[in-house]
This record gives sequence, C-alpha cells and structure tokens, in this order.
Amino acid sequence: MKSWRFVAALLAVIVLLASCAPPVASPTAPAEPTAAPPAPAAGGEAVTVGLVMKSLANEFFKVMGEGTEAWAATRPDIALTMVGMNSETDIDTQISAVENFVTQKQDLIVLAPADSVGLVPSVKKALDAGITVVNFDVRLDPQALTEAGLQDFLFVGPDNAEGAKLAGDALGQALGAGGKVIIIEGNPGADNATQRKNGFMQSVEEYDLELLDSVTAHWETEEANTVMTNLLTKYPDVQGVMAANDSMALGIVKALDAAGKSGEVLVVGFDNIPAVQPLLENGKMLATIDQFGPDMAKNAIEIGLRVLAGEELSGWIKTPVKLITKADLQ
Repeated sequence: MKSWRFVAALLAVIVLLASCAPPVASPTAPAEPTAAPPAPAAGGEAVTVGLVMKSLANEFFKVMGEGTEAWAATRPDIALTMVGMNSETDIDTQISAVENFVTQKQDLIVLAPADSVGLVPSVKKALDAGITVVNFDVRLDPQALTEAGLQDFLFVGPDNAEGAKLAGDALGQALGAGGKVIIIEGNPGADNATQRKNGFMQSVEEYDLELLDSVTAHWETEEANTVMTNLLTKYPDVQGVMAANDSMALGIVKALDAAGKSGEVLVVGFDNIPAVQPLLENGKMLATIDQFGPDMAKNAIEIGLRVLAGEELSGWIKTPVKLITKADLQ
C-alpha cells in the first residue's frame, strides 16, 4: 500500500514540474510566396511561340521587341523566337519567317504583317499545319482572308482610323478652316497605313482643311526626310503635316529644321515612341498617338495562349489609343 502511495506522489511531482517548464517553440512556417511563377505547359514542356515583327530598325518595334523578350524571360511556360525585318518593305523576310516556323512546328505564331494581303497565304499554310496564329498590330486584309476561307480571323490591335483622326483633329483645331496640310503615308500594302490615311482624311473634311498632297514614305525616317524636303520646295506655304507614324515624323522634323520652319509648320504623328517626346516638349511636334506599343506583342501572345487552352476567340479584339500632347508629358 505504501509503495502505491509513493508512486502516486512521484507522478504528481513529475506533472507539476512539466507544467512549470517553458513551452517549446514550434517551428516557424515558411513565408508564403508573393506570386507563384507561371506553371510550365502540360507535360512540363514550354509552349513554342514564333513572333514575326516588322522592322526592328523602327524604334516602335525595337522597344516592343525588347519588352516582349524581357517579359518572356520571366515565363518558363513560353519558349519565344522573335524575327524582325531589315526594312519596312522587306516582305520576303516575313514570309520566310512564317514558313520556317511552320517547318519547326511552333505551337503559336504571332504576326504583325508588313503587307496585309501578301502574308495571308503563309498564314493559311500555318493554320493548315495545325498551328494557332494570332494577327496583331496590322490587320490582315479581310477580303484576302475570306478568299482563303478564313472569315472573322482573330486580330488584336488598335483602331488606326480612330487614332489618326484624334491626331488630325488636334491639327485641325490648331490650324482652323483653310489650313494647308500634307499627309505622309505608311506602306501602301499595309492595312494600318490605309486606315490612318482614312482617319486623317476625316479630319481634313471635318475641319475644312486644304490637302496639298498625300504621299508615302514607307514608314521610314530618312525617306520621310527626303520626301518632305522636296515637298517644302513644292509647297512652301504648307502649315501642317500628318505623319502616319513617328519614325516618319522624325524625318519630317529634320527637313523642317533644315528649312528653318520647325515649330512654324505643325506636325502630328502616331506611335508615341520615346524619340518624339522631346519634340512635343519643345514645340517641334504638336501631337502623337499612343497605342501602347510595348505591350502589343505580349498581349497578342497571351491571347494566343488562351486559344491554345481551348478558348474560342475570333474577330477584332480592340486595344486602346490615346492622343498625346505636351500637356501629357508634364
């Protein structure tokens, strides 16, 4: 009996000592990640993406390309191959790039065509090979697509006519009725060149401007410089110039500088590339249009990934445009 009392007393002492001991700290839980990295494609393989750009000598596409490559480097689910043209009229390079991507069996081809009709057969070949294709920036010609059996084809891009009209309206408001203007067009084979001229023409009519001439400089800076130099001799009383992109606007301003007419002849452009922002600030350009170029290719790739995941998308997915003036840079 005494032995049982001893054991009971001993147990009571042990329990008392345990209750007085400091608690043992539990292991610290690992911190939650702020953002999980993108998961690789099914089966652990990255989606192969062939990106066909226009001229990388054009600052608009150079900045877009650099931004897209930097973004793709953060995406282990994407294996990006980018091809650009040597010049804005180098259509054969784009055709070869698309056909090479077909041969390589890329999962997705994302295309900004330099020629809205000329690239349709290559796109058809890619689709027939089972490759998903997303058209961005410059819309493929609807009639050529229909003739190829590709009605309501997916396009991701801005309303170029709307953007050009915003720029043209700014010029019309500054000059008033009777203002004498020139349009410098983009590549005649590109849908965005056609649409931007259409937008400029709406402004010419709405503000009762006098259109002196409308000629192409094929999106190129130096060609625009040469063209504008000649036009200044032919039309010394010109008051405003509508440039279908900012690369040509740079050449136009260069010609105006040489003629001592910078700031006197008002210039509007399209793209809002970094190089024109100082010209907006110092009055050598009146306005440009921001179509948020650095994100365009990335957005088109993301749309393509949605299609590959099974989402049914077609027609025009419209992206924004915005008028940019000196006031926006303050």
